[in-house]
Amino acid sequence: MITHRFPLFLVGWAFAALLLGALYLWQRRTRDATAVDAGWAGAVAGLAVLYAILGPGDGAHRVVIAIMGGVENIRLAAVVVARIGNGEDSRYRDLRARWAEKGREQLTFAIFYQAQAAVAVILSVPFLLVTFDRHHGLEPIAWVGISLWIVAAKGEALADRQLAQFKSNPANKGKTMRYGLWALSRHPNYFFQTLTWLAYGLVAVSAPWGWLGFGSYLIILFLVLFVTGIPPAEAASLRSRGDDYRRYQAETSAFIPWFPRRGSTGS
Repeated sequence: MITHRFPLFLVGWAFAALLLGALYLWQRRTRDATAVDAGWAGAVAGLAVLYAILGPGDGAHRVVIAIMGGVENIRLAAVVVARIGNGEDSRYRDLRARWAEKGREQLTFAIFYQAQAAVAVILSVPFLLVTFDRHHGLEPIAWVGISLWIVAAKGEALADRQLAQFKSNPANKGKTMRYGLWALSRHPNYFFQTLTWLAYGLVAVSAPWGWLGFGSYLIILFLVLFVTGIPPAEAASLRSRGDDYRRYQAETSAFIPWFPRRGSTGS
């Protein structure tokens, strides 16, 4: 048991750095960086469990956050692992070519992998805070967070499953997914993913300094809306599907699920 937050935070950082460092070495051997996404999600899941094991707080809080953070992010890691071996993700293939052209391919990848570890540790702050909650039993706000997490995790898993089924049909190649949750939002998986982080913040809020846990939700929301989530996904879809995707953009909410606009052909 570690009784102070900062030493436990450093232990978590060492864990994430070692995991992503090992995956960087794997990337050097295979020249495929796809697994970095699985490593990031695996690091987040591992941190939830690690903090729960080593933290000094109430057992119920530690078990809850280990389950919430562990299950959701292991599922995300598994989704990425299933893609490994089918060629390097186009995002990393493009980065590799760009960095190789500048003569610093592996140095930049090494920095990139450790940056992923750092982001995982920073985002894991709600997990860390929860494990220092010494209140006996779960508070009502924690139950609200748990309920939100269940809905969000199920919604994200359903969106991923619907998209995977659509892509598995060769007849859908070059077409835009327009049914199920994808008729209500162009990125329902991202929407529900951000809600899981809001749920972590709600579970953490009763702990000392627990309000800091909402910072992770805000970071994830910013990244999804403006950096690594929706913008590159939309750009890639426009390149590959052109006018069909532009019609989908005109008809369907970008993020928050909502009814299709008048004239929608989605179902």
